[in-house]
Amino acid sequence: MRGRGGVVRRREGLGPRQRWRRPCRREVSNALRRKGKMLRNLRRFICQGRKLDLDRGLHTCSNTWQSNAAFEGAPLPSEKPRSICRTPENDPVSTFRETCFMVRKPGLELINYLKHTNLAHPAIRYVIYGEKTTGKTMTLCHVIHYCARHNWVVLHIPEAFSWVRKCEELLPSSYNPQRFDQPLEASAWLKNFKITNQRFLNEIKTQQRYMWNKRESTDEGRPLGEVIDQGLTRVRNATDVVGVVFKELKQQASRGTLKLLVAVDGVNVLWGRTVIQKLDKSELTLIHNLRKMLANDWTGGAIVTTVTPTGAPYTDPKFYLPYDLLGREGFEALDPFVPIQVFNYTDREFEGCYQYYIENKWLQHEKATTDEGRLEIWFLTGCNPGLLEQICAFL
Repeated sequence: MRGRGGVVRRREGLGPRQRWRRPCRREVSNALRRKGKMLRNLRRFICQGRKLDLDRGLHTCSNTWQSNAAFEGAPLPSEKPRSICRTPENDPVSTFRETCFMVRKPGLELINYLKHTNLAHPAIRYVIYGEKTTGKTMTLCHVIHYCARHNWVVLHIPEAFSWVRKCEELLPSSYNPQRFDQPLEASAWLKNFKITNQRFLNEIKTQQRYMWNKRESTDEGRPLGEVIDQGLTRVRNATDVVGVVFKELKQQASRGTLKLLVAVDGVNVLWGRTVIQKLDKSELTLIHNLRKMLANDWTGGAIVTTVTPTGAPYTDPKFYLPYDLLGREGFEALDPFVPIQVFNYTDREFEGCYQYYIENKWLQHEKATTDEGRLEIWFLTGCNPGLLEQICAFL
């Protein structure tokens, strides 16, 4: 850099032949980003290494115990020390030795709609939505339980995201070469469907003859259970068997032979992205058949679904509204539908769950049963059902 007298003044830290230049905007932003990342990592390290006083906090994180043990030179434990440390089970039903559910307002509202449904009209679609861990799947389970007790055939897809995320094996479809079969996922679903609807399978008869290969076929008028057994014994035909089951149930529900409930947990994945590169959702045979099942061009039943970002590939976890999760294509495919929103706990519901934990001696912390402890739990959880269960697991 040249001064007033024509003397060249070198900048400190530069060689004799290097010239100082002003950094560009991209370099400045990259440097600031690296600095911010270092500060975040440092703050996370300090927070993990800080020891918490049990008299001041109601719970501690398992990462804190591991970081302290590593700092003091002690061997790390083989398992998490405070992950439901009182019992080896992760299921509250196994821990409490009883099965108790809280039937909330969205479930009662949806059951009331089904009670007054005119089955002669096209199937009404219901979409359950809400923020994360508010109880959408549990609301769907209440509806399934009600329909199963009242002799409905339940066509339940418990984890729709597994059909687009856990694609362990893909085979070219024998029915349509442009699609791909998923025999493992199809056979697993057929097994669950057979267990759930065992009492109806001998009463439902096939409406036409189905050819599986050159030697095997199912004649018209045979029980639907034989079709399902074909998919379980011949896994390669399992995907085609699922399509046949969907078709038969849809036709016979329209004729008034049976009452059909189609329940799909996480229906938004049917129109989202897959983890398989260069593969569209419509090219999967299971997804193609399930999309046709969700159309309200049949009578004699109802369609109840949930939308959730959990398990959906490449979905923002902050989204919870139907249009944000379904997208334009999925929203137009399900429109019109009846939205059912699931909120956080009310004060009465929170108090009921809190008292249930106290009665079953689940809260062991000395301050958890006090008024201050109750208010702190209420503040930390925000009356969110999933967060309440997560925080109370460490108390």
